[in-house]
Amino acid sequence: MNDDAQLFDQHGQRLYLTQSERDAFLAVAKNAPRDRRTFATILHASGARISEALALTPARIDIAGRRVVFETLKRRKRGLYRAIPLSDEVIDTLDMVHGLTEAHRAKKRDVLDRPLWSFSRTTAWRFLTEMMDDAGIVEGRHRTPKGLRHGFGINAILKGVPLTTLRDWMGHKHIETTAIYLKAVSAEERTIAERMWM
Repeated sequence: MNDDAQLFDQHGQRLYLTQSERDAFLAVAKNAPRDRRTFATILHASGARISEALALTPARIDIAGRRVVFETLKRRKRGLYRAIPLSDEVIDTLDMVHGLTEAHRAKKRDVLDRPLWSFSRTTAWRFLTEMMDDAGIVEGRHRTPKGLRHGFGINAILKGVPLTTLRDWMGHKHIETTAIYLKAVSAEERTIAERMWM
């Protein structure tokens, strides 16, 4: 396994956002400028890496299929894609802000293949962590875009997404990498226990 497969640091501190932290982040993102709002929302809704989201183009948003198609950039081989379903709300927001329907109707390659966002990876990292700060997420190694990605994985497991499906959504090569989210769920087992108290 690689570094992407760690959910706790050498001191036992978590490297992922909890569901309440993810919710607070999304609430702050909804009040951000439109391009930053959609970027933060796509990361929250898909678990994508910053570089994968920055490579998104209108052609990779399947409006009819209500999904987004990312090229998995962490692997050594190019041309590996994965599709992740998105809620109607996320698709509609992307369409409204980025004019996806018009881009698809125009069928112009220069429009369809132009990245949705023009900011750099460094700029994205900076404003995402600022949003986390504004959301009241305490400082720590979990307050990062990777922490948001890991939080997506844990939330998926808590919601009952099969491990093989999550592996595909996350773009992991090995199921053992995805299985780390099962271990983290034990750290979030209060959420599971609460189901018994209802």
